[in-house]
Amino acid sequence: MKVLKPALIAGFIFFMQSVCCQPDLKIIPAAERTDNYFLQLLNKKVALVANQTSRIGNVHLLDTLLRSGINVRKIFCPEHGFHGNISAGERVKNDIDPSTGIRIISLYGKHNKPRPSELSDVDIVLFDIQDVGVRFYTYLSTLNYVMEACAENGKKLILLDRPNPNGFYIDGPVLDLKYKSFAGLNPVPIVYGMTIGEYALMLNGEKWLKDGVHCNLVVIACENYTHQSKYKLPVNPSPNLTNMQSIYLYPSLALFEGTSINVGRGTDFPFQVFGNPIMQNCSFSYIPKSLPASKFPLHKDTLCYGTDLRKYSFPDSNKLTLKWLIFAYKNCQAKDSFFNNYFYNLSGNNILVNQIKSGLAEEEIRKSWQQDIEKFKVLRSKYLIYK
Repeated sequence: MKVLKPALIAGFIFFMQSVCCQPDLKIIPAAERTDNYFLQLLNKKVALVANQTSRIGNVHLLDTLLRSGINVRKIFCPEHGFHGNISAGERVKNDIDPSTGIRIISLYGKHNKPRPSELSDVDIVLFDIQDVGVRFYTYLSTLNYVMEACAENGKKLILLDRPNPNGFYIDGPVLDLKYKSFAGLNPVPIVYGMTIGEYALMLNGEKWLKDGVHCNLVVIACENYTHQSKYKLPVNPSPNLTNMQSIYLYPSLALFEGTSINVGRGTDFPFQVFGNPIMQNCSFSYIPKSLPASKFPLHKDTLCYGTDLRKYSFPDSNKLTLKWLIFAYKNCQAKDSFFNNYFYNLSGNNILVNQIKSGLAEEEIRKSWQQDIEKFKVLRSKYLIYK
């Protein structure tokens, strides 16, 4: 029998420990893995779809590309603009990047999709935007329309994937396409548990792009990411998601955007509080003000009574919760005007309104989602890049 030398045994143990026992490996977004996509961009005319989250460390991706000799011809930007400083819902105008002189084309407003003329002088489109894993976060719709435009105009799309900070669970009603809008185009749950790269693969695979067109898509994957990862975003993804507390609360609290409730816009803690002037049984109060991140907040300059969730401790099994929505409806004096039509786009159906008005308990409402969620999980599994 061959006997291994102690040095070989020690070396083997060290190797196995290094491979199997590194739960805290640093997550590396695809943008930082330049060896995987730079060669595809050399000697090509590139259009960049980006915003303030498109970074390699502390350096913007645009600067890195230009310093490396990549020919970036133009920039497309989503809601909130290229610099991420335009308030929610505000029109994003075309611009010129002052530091580089490169043209910036808005994809938010009346013009959501790159025109053929805007793609005629480029070879490749490079997409790098940080998503938050929620159906009504509009960067998903921007991706959808960019993929359609690339497919229709014969352009290759390279997508640099980024971790999903809400990628560790799936929850909420699946969108009924009768209520599709720029705040949700495809039949997925509110929280769908996929990175933006995996989502792009699903758009192609399920033929959800207009007329079933197929985008020539290359997804550059993140490194060391799994769907159990709790990834802390290094850059705010939008002006009113200012910390991880707001990002974790967003799937539940953003439903208030379709009601008479202010959700902290016009404060220093958006998506961490909620209230309105006629809420009862509340000890917390605040006054929304006009701020750069929210110029015209609901109930501006009016004392609002509500709930403060800045110190809310999340349960171990995270899930979208309706308890705050149910509480607000029960304690709002003007129930007839509590919901508006936008709520149907956010919830994805016309059922949730009636369930809440009928006084159903949260767990009863949640049961009505489960069959569709299980079907979606099967569909989702075909496109996962990460465990």
